[in-house]
Amino acid sequence: MALRKTILVTGGAGFIGSHLCARLLESGAGVICADNFYTGSKDNILDLLDHPHFEVMRHDVTFPLYVEVDEIYNLACPASPVHYQYDPVQTTKTSVHGAINMLGLAKRTNAKILQASTSEVYGDPEIHPQTEDYRGKVNPIGPRGCYDEGKRCAETLFFDYYRQHETNIRVARIFNTYGPNMHPNDGRVVSNFIVQALQGQDLTVYGEGTQTRSFCYVDDLVDGLMRLMNAPDEVTGPINLGNPGEFTILELAEKVIAMTGAQSKIIKKPLPQDDPMQRCPDITLAKDKLGWAPTIDLADGLEKTIAYFRSVL
Repeated sequence: MALRKTILVTGGAGFIGSHLCARLLESGAGVICADNFYTGSKDNILDLLDHPHFEVMRHDVTFPLYVEVDEIYNLACPASPVHYQYDPVQTTKTSVHGAINMLGLAKRTNAKILQASTSEVYGDPEIHPQTEDYRGKVNPIGPRGCYDEGKRCAETLFFDYYRQHETNIRVARIFNTYGPNMHPNDGRVVSNFIVQALQGQDLTVYGEGTQTRSFCYVDDLVDGLMRLMNAPDEVTGPINLGNPGEFTILELAEKVIAMTGAQSKIIKKPLPQDDPMQRCPDITLAKDKLGWAPTIDLADGLEKTIAYFRSVL
């Protein structure tokens, strides 16, 4: 009988982490979910708690963790502006100290480790779509810097551990992702619009709504993360994971109103500082190295996400 792998998922009770935990259990792995429940929720993992190979630890990654594992997915960090700007110092600590602690654990246990990085490392990009060799245009002293620069520093640490200690690393740059288990008050555009529409409120668009985003359904993203972890060791990344289908914010608002059957109007507010005008991944590398591309289109993904929010609101 093959030995069961033990996989640590930090931020495992969060939006993406909870879906990843479920998929890893389905694949036959034993899963340790570590979360301090700052933005994660036990509700996201309720249906996993009775699984014999699932374990939950209340733990903050800014402190070392001593467990024996084969693989680590480091997802711990608040990822929406509302949450990461609430305590920006802690956000930077989570990215930087969290990376140091998890890399230390990987080094000690000889585990493979994957960093959930972000498209925010590109800042407000000057090239479109964004390729992995683009170094970004980030404001280090702006209100988003705690997240953007924290994640950039984490990438630096991962590649330094790789060069200095030969740690087996993977870095995924995650673009806008949506789906069930999103926090209703995370301030992200998909959850915002759906919650506003379902509650009969007007939808808030910042600026003229001409800024674009690409939206990847969470099942597609989790598939990409697992493929990256299971790729040959020379595939370290960074690799963009996201859906290259591009929509304006206005188009998204209109789609949500139509699909929820809401009577909501669209109201415009000033753009927040350093809000990127365009965000779209070039996924050539993911197709080439992982055989990965998203399969779920926006309409299908929104349908599932709207159904989820109807059930929780």
